[in-house]
Amino acid sequence: MTKSDIISILEPIIDTDLGQSLAALGAIHDVEISGNRVRVFLDAVQPLHWVARRLDHDCKATILASFPGAEIEVLVRERGGSTRRMPALAGIKNLIAVASGKGGVGKSTVAANLAAALAQRGASVGLLDADIYGPSQPTMYGLSSETMRAEKSADGKVIGYPNEAYGVKVASIGFVMQRDQAAILRGPMLAGYFTMLVEQIVWGELDFLIFDLPPGTGDIQLTLTQRIPLTGAVVVTTPQEIALADVRRSIQMFSKVNVDVLGIVENMSYFTPPDMPDRKYHIFGKGGGQSVANEFKVPFLGEIPIDVRVREGADEGFPFVLDPESGALGDAFRQVAENIVRETRRTNAHTTEAPVEISI
Repeated sequence: MTKSDIISILEPIIDTDLGQSLAALGAIHDVEISGNRVRVFLDAVQPLHWVARRLDHDCKATILASFPGAEIEVLVRERGGSTRRMPALAGIKNLIAVASGKGGVGKSTVAANLAAALAQRGASVGLLDADIYGPSQPTMYGLSSETMRAEKSADGKVIGYPNEAYGVKVASIGFVMQRDQAAILRGPMLAGYFTMLVEQIVWGELDFLIFDLPPGTGDIQLTLTQRIPLTGAVVVTTPQEIALADVRRSIQMFSKVNVDVLGIVENMSYFTPPDMPDRKYHIFGKGGGQSVANEFKVPFLGEIPIDVRVREGADEGFPFVLDPESGALGDAFRQVAENIVRETRRTNAHTTEAPVEISI
């Protein structure tokens, strides 16, 4: 068993997210052999929270198939995805906007459960509630009675700290407004509040910062895309045509400002009665999300069915995906999260930052 033996059998392994072999990706950094022990050092495009386990399994299985009894350790370094950012966002690896063309499609519910699903997998996650008119994340995370802790920095600037629940850091205008206070704000004021949330919050080191945007294609969306180097955007829709018309405008907006659309999530796709688990009723139509994804050649990230438990979780301040009995519906949210991670890795594969040592 030599170093060249190990490298030659590892090179054909496919990184399934990127659809390329470890050899083509230049992912095999080094191999160390000591007697019957093998240490494999890989460089993989971040985020790694799904792929690391697959690579670990595939490398070990491949080596053991040729050298039974070998003791194997796989160490993964991450690369890709970082870029120059304002100081407040410097420690954040991936900035993902969750958007919708119109209200009422469940965008905030998808954003809340996406953030929770990523944290459930072990990622460090922040959630910025940028919907100034209707901040809902404090309620969805059981933080509606909280305020935001703030202090002055050494240079006299006011800085704020997000609240935290279920492993997710949450910041929202809802923490600085009275609960029932209407946000009666004009365009420049909206952009100013959003800029304050972005530039004055101390997030620390994060794998993901999820932006829950207000619906539409207005001031906040344009301020975000112009000021912040987003990794990409996720667009939420429901199946009916009236929602899809607005989705098209959202996709076109992100395209014009050179933000990658990571994909389309179709919410409220169908209803399955609890006593008829094999039936699907497509109340709002069928296949609209897949259709618009095909039209714009962007990924379709998955379907989320209608279920009263999701609404109940949001009202009670508990993201449904975290329920141990979430079953197939929870799996639908987790699959969407996994698909978003895959598309984020594909976007990050285009960067060439040096690898960074991490612990898996």
